[in-house]
Amino acid sequence: MNDVVGSHDLLLVTLDTLRYDVAEELMAAGRLPTLARALPGGRWERRHSPGSFTYAAHAAILAGFLPTPAAPGPHHRPFAAAFPGSETTAPGTWVFDAPDLPSGLAGAGYHTICVGGVGFFNKLTPLGSALPGLFAESHWEPEFGVTAPASFEAQIARAELAVAGTDRPVFLFVNVSALHQPNWFHLPGATREHGDSRRSQAAALEYVDRHIGRLFALMSARRAGFAIVCSDHGTAYGEDGYIGHRIGHEVVWTVPYGEFTMERGRWR
Repeated sequence: MNDVVGSHDLLLVTLDTLRYDVAEELMAAGRLPTLARALPGGRWERRHSPGSFTYAAHAAILAGFLPTPAAPGPHHRPFAAAFPGSETTAPGTWVFDAPDLPSGLAGAGYHTICVGGVGFFNKLTPLGSALPGLFAESHWEPEFGVTAPASFEAQIARAELAVAGTDRPVFLFVNVSALHQPNWFHLPGATREHGDSRRSQAAALEYVDRHIGRLFALMSARRAGFAIVCSDHGTAYGEDGYIGHRIGHEVVWTVPYGEFTMERGRWR
């Protein structure tokens, strides 16, 4: 990452609440063509989340503690705050002397942009302002939220405007709300009475895949880009009687992850 920071635009996309099994099944079935083109080998990496719900997971991710490979470690991190005794900081780790990654990248000359999605990014309350407050520029509108059927398209349009407003290297963070409940309306023929399910989350992920290429094009148009696309946590749809997240269940802790570089102008 020491060769990437400073020379690349940086993109971090969190697919909020996306389960690993849903993401992997769609990839294997050929239903995610854009992400298959982007991810190394056209596959997700199986990882464990640093938190079981949005706030906890993002507080860790934005401090440099990305989802951890689901295999014995230690696993070296691409970004890390200066921290004596860290066993996951390696020579290739980009180390920043700041309490969080956006602040560290700002100190390295990046313009930091947050395009929020779920309620922890809505800036309507002190709590909803904490994570966006880490960024130099942050955006949230009701059209970006969990109840908006075209939320991701609205988020991308805002990101395009924000990136166009600066000539500096950019760190763009997008919290994608489309996977989070309610997501039933992404499944053709479903009604509110049907509720959310693995099938409706899968339909939401296909919706995201149809549009995410715009983000990749945006973040590799001016210079080479480096992207991380992952989930912050999963969610339960009735497994062992559980519904939702903020619980210690395998379907919550296990998340899809991918990181890759993008050549300038490759995505058009």
